[in-house]
Amino acid sequence: MNPSPVDAAGAAPGFSTATPVGQEPASLYRRVMLQGKYEALAMLRNGEQLILAVVLPLLALVGLTVTPFLDGLGASRIDVAVPGILALCAMSTAFTGQGIATGFDRRYGVLRFLSTTPLGRGGLIAGKVLSVLAVLCLQVAVVAAVGLALGWQPTAVGWVPGLILLAVGAAAFTALGLLVAGTVRPEATLAITNLLWILLGALGGIVIPAERLPAAAQQVVGFLPSGALGEALRGAFLHGALNGSAALILVLWTVIAGAAAIRWFKWN
Repeated sequence: MNPSPVDAAGAAPGFSTATPVGQEPASLYRRVMLQGKYEALAMLRNGEQLILAVVLPLLALVGLTVTPFLDGLGASRIDVAVPGILALCAMSTAFTGQGIATGFDRRYGVLRFLSTTPLGRGGLIAGKVLSVLAVLCLQVAVVAAVGLALGWQPTAVGWVPGLILLAVGAAAFTALGLLVAGTVRPEATLAITNLLWILLGALGGIVIPAERLPAAAQQVVGFLPSGALGEALRGAFLHGALNGSAALILVLWTVIAGAAAIRWFKWN
């Protein structure tokens, strides 16, 4: 059989090598945005993730408001509680939620598949970061609304440093979550992230200030991402201050955990 004739451009007669109108490949920006939207919706549609991201922080907020744990700190219970709960939301979504989701995506081959698509590994990670920020924005809105209803009175000038520090804290916890999810088995990721969520939430200085913790814990919580974020947000929303040392600790955790994740992350 004779081969089909081709034209000068190398295409068979009647066929065009031009990309059909309306079929242009999506830009990297659009691919990342779509991946971020998918990841965020997947988190919000998961009942367990929703409980972890919204329900448990709100229960903790109410509990701290009606109990005397935060008395004697120079401000009302609700004013001390809300910044810590916002920090807890960042840890819940960026570390525990994203870590578990990434771990099981890795187990079922989703990460390996998506990393070979036009989205690429960089786009996939960017989409995950975007989804964390999107869910965190929703958490901030919900917690702030409930806090204001309960009498929260944040310092107006504290919103800018507070939100910046919250984003830096989310970056640190996202890096840690990806490090765990990319280096251990999914079942171990589930256990590690949930256990650390409980330990850091109770004794890590994120919800309860360091001065109310046992003496042994006070020596180390300031160097943990949980303690640094909790202290930084309380300083921002209570006094309108930017805690430079806490911000530096969060940046260091982001850089170190991010570098470790890049070095040792396993895509399959």
